[in-house]
Amino acid sequence: MNARTPLTRAFAQHTRGSTHGPITRLVSPSDLGQVLKPFIFLDRFESPAGGQPPQFGMHPHSGIATLTYLMSGQARYEDTTGEHGARGTLPTGGVEWMMAGGGVWHTGAPINTERVLGFQLWVAMPPELELSTAHSIYLGPESVPRAGSARVLLGSYGGQVSPIPAPSDITYLGVHLKAGETWHFEPPAGHTVAWVAVGEGALAAPAALRTGDLVAFDESGNAVTFEAQTDTAFVLGSGVQHPHDLFMGPYSVHTSAQALRQGQSGIRERAQLLRQQGRM
Repeated sequence: MNARTPLTRAFAQHTRGSTHGPITRLVSPSDLGQVLKPFIFLDRFESPAGGQPPQFGMHPHSGIATLTYLMSGQARYEDTTGEHGARGTLPTGGVEWMMAGGGVWHTGAPINTERVLGFQLWVAMPPELELSTAHSIYLGPESVPRAGSARVLLGSYGGQVSPIPAPSDITYLGVHLKAGETWHFEPPAGHTVAWVAVGEGALAAPAALRTGDLVAFDESGNAVTFEAQTDTAFVLGSGVQHPHDLFMGPYSVHTSAQALRQGQSGIRERAQLLRQQGRM
């Protein structure tokens, strides 16, 4: 090999997930999440204008954080963080970060007056954070830093740092390219976990990817160059692998059986309070 020929990071796994209505589950803690941890869950959701948007209902989490990124459209949100909870509308380009900690309930739904497209990610927490006080952060598009074509949703990249405190050494980016544009991703040192999921469009990395594809890259830590064949929007995650086993409940993921029990207890306590408030 010519010494000046750049090394290419190969695809290690590929999936198109399982689709149920407007939601495609690409990663779960029991499958690819074991390989990609701390990125342990990923849903792509899409609903046309006037269509039937997904309805999630009020549901709990513990031990993880969720990050929702809206590529287009708007969505309502509500959660039980803080003294009075939080509620509002997330606009196009907005980011919702909800750190579930020792127990939280939340809900949300796209607003179907326009097309909605986005991703929801779950991030596994280290032991020192998995039972901490739940909190949420909501960012409008103007508050999401940009490094060229990439929006820095979590962590840092290209000299830009997300205002959301990263729970571990990870980077999560939303990338938007016009047809014919290229984008080069140089992972930070030690980031052996890397993956990309295509929200819409077609690109080469260098193998072809299209709407709905998710690929996990090998652990080499090499850079990747993306070339858009059409206007394209995708998310990319990169990080140091989460060193802990995953202990899973219906809506919870923790680092130990004891922490899982504590998290589920926190969920029940929060549910009792919601019932007293007439919110369940």
